[in-house]
Amino acid sequence: MTLAGAALAGGACGSGSARRGRTVIYASGAELQTINPLLAVHPLAKQVQRYVLLTTLARYDSALNPQPYLARAWWWSADKKTLTFRLAPGVRWHDGVATTARDVAWTINTARDPATGYPRLNDLAALAFVDDPNDSTVILRFSRPQRALPDVFTDLAVLPAHLLDTVPHGELRRAAWNERPVGNGPFRFVAHESHRRWVFAADSAFPPALGGPPRLDRFIVVVVDEPTTKLAALTSGEIDFAGIQPAHAAFVRKNPALAVLDYAEIFPVGIVFNTRQPPFDDLMVRRAVALALDRQEIVDGYLYGFGAVADGPVPPHVPGYVPLRPLPTNPDSARRLLGGRRLAFELLTVGSGEAPLEQMIQARLASVGFDVSIRQLELTAFLDRVNARRHDFTAAVLGTQGDPGLGYLTTLADLAGVAVPDDATGAQRVFHDALPATFLYQSRGATGMNRRVQGVRMDMRGELPTVAEWQVAP
Repeated sequence: MTLAGAALAGGACGSGSARRGRTVIYASGAELQTINPLLAVHPLAKQVQRYVLLTTLARYDSALNPQPYLARAWWWSADKKTLTFRLAPGVRWHDGVATTARDVAWTINTARDPATGYPRLNDLAALAFVDDPNDSTVILRFSRPQRALPDVFTDLAVLPAHLLDTVPHGELRRAAWNERPVGNGPFRFVAHESHRRWVFAADSAFPPALGGPPRLDRFIVVVVDEPTTKLAALTSGEIDFAGIQPAHAAFVRKNPALAVLDYAEIFPVGIVFNTRQPPFDDLMVRRAVALALDRQEIVDGYLYGFGAVADGPVPPHVPGYVPLRPLPTNPDSARRLLGGRRLAFELLTVGSGEAPLEQMIQARLASVGFDVSIRQLELTAFLDRVNARRHDFTAAVLGTQGDPGLGYLTTLADLAGVAVPDDATGAQRVFHDALPATFLYQSRGATGMNRRVQGVRMDMRGELPTVAEWQVAP
């Protein structure tokens, strides 16, 4: 059975883009890990939560200004310590139950509990109290004044308290809801086959104030972990969207039925070190890695223009970026720092086949005194090892999905085992001075798209912010 046929089994009949009608098939390189926003770190899973299945209190527009969504209005107290949200009326969970302030309060309070394991727990550290005095009002009190709406409220999708509040917070990874989720977003859940597909159908009752019903009938995420298989499915018309490798962009552009979407994103890629254990508990060893690598070589030989050399974790086009002097490429200095030692370590990475980037890193590090063994893992297995709970890695090639509020700096520091200040300027200085990671490049998005789908915009918010507005050409 073809990829499209497998995705559509039990739904629309036939295969090929011409016969899918208003069903769009989007290829993911790995299983979505979890659909639960309290637990997810998988970048595409988080977008499916925010833009497909669920709603967030606010959402960014294309200029990265927060706009009303589930919360139709909000205001601050004079001292900037109390934030009040007023929720939209008429929003219902897909089982018919009304979405209320209780759902918002339960979601935020559950995220604040360390037992839950919410990846952005530190973003809620200043939140002291959550109150839901009535069905449409949520009041948040902070321990210190806030500069602006915390980014986390554009990221954390609200969950149905009536279906999850009996589950202990430490057991949420095993909640039945994760397998058959009930949402309140523009698409409702239809089916999930592990490591194969997620199927969502348009909610015809989605409120007009939040955008109204989607223009697609169905949105299907299929799991295709082999890049060449994904490329073949895209060019044959079996799927409508697929992230593509930079080396394949020119090939895709030659197909008149396809387009390549090239867009800015917040996605630094680098080697993250586990500073809790040798050899990367030593700053001099971390510095030796940074000095040994030729970032321009990587950009020229691996990215084909879909990225730029990174001088830190924040791209220059993002508000809050702090320009700091980057380390040069200097293999001789790297050798002197190692003092004649040869150090061996395992480098974790995501993949299922060739590893050109990792091999470039391996060769450069070998020349100064590192013996690097590359360990490729499927994304879910990789994320299971490289997370703030397990710390089961020595070093890892990691791409980090950023956020406009730069909250990801704290999350990334937690992975590496260092503490950073709450303010983004101070955090960037710690990354520069302590080198818990050596950043290689700032990625640009590269997605292949079937031209039959219209109304698509991909930008720093991700691939799916306009999915409810996508439509299929007649």
